[in-house]
Amino acid sequence: MTWTFTDNVDVFLDAAGASLAARPAENTLILTVAETLRQRGPHAYGDAAPLLGWWRGADGEVAGTLVRTPPYPPMLGSVAPEAVGPLAAALPLTRISADRAAAEVLAATWPGHRVDEEQRLHRLATLVPPSPAPSGRPRAAVAADRELLLSWHHAFADEIGQSGTHVERLVEDRTASGGLTLWEDGGVPVAMAAVSPRLAGMVRVVTVYTPPENRGRGYAAAVTAEISRAAREAGAREVLLFTDLANPTSNGVYRRIGFRPVSDRLVVSAAEG
Repeated sequence: MTWTFTDNVDVFLDAAGASLAARPAENTLILTVAETLRQRGPHAYGDAAPLLGWWRGADGEVAGTLVRTPPYPPMLGSVAPEAVGPLAAALPLTRISADRAAAEVLAATWPGHRVDEEQRLHRLATLVPPSPAPSGRPRAAVAADRELLLSWHHAFADEIGQSGTHVERLVEDRTASGGLTLWEDGGVPVAMAAVSPRLAGMVRVVTVYTPPENRGRGYAAAVTAEISRAAREAGAREVLLFTDLANPTSNGVYRRIGFRPVSDRLVVSAAEG
């Protein structure tokens, strides 16, 4: 029973890919990060080399995964409880993104730790389109929308406190793949939603944004419902999204259109100094 680490995503996927695909909801973040590294190379997220790890139990099966892509915190996928302690012994950690149970086990070894983020993973059950529906209609984003999409992606990144470093690439990839949907009202775009590429039958709604002047009119729910419907029609078995537990409004919006809680995820840091 041991953790094994590599900086080679192909080696990682050869060892852990089947385990990840067997539980796509619980491993949604690991799957999408690994696929980005596979497509874009080891520096897709920054200058430092990634670190990828997997843990095998007594039966020899993979029962835990980790990816670290600096400057982002190390991220745990689905992991057996007995793998958490050995991870702390094998890899010096001062910050982690993990499901609540694993994060709390690791944080217990960090006196004075803090919780930086608290999110909830949701799975789409029965889709319930907003009723009454807002005025307007959906349409796929196209190359001519590029400047608007860049502006909205940067605004979204600012609001959630993330870097906008890779926004241009995201917009280009999502537009080319059909992964960006706009909601228009009176012929004017008023909101957008994006979905990740399908992996192991899973997609994740990754960006939902309505400019402040357009909020409170139901556009976010409508565009999320539309992009989720389209993903299912295209073959996705799982449609997922994360919400910030500190934002009850967005949690309520997604619950009303059919998303149901799966698990909570925390980003936890050791005390500085």
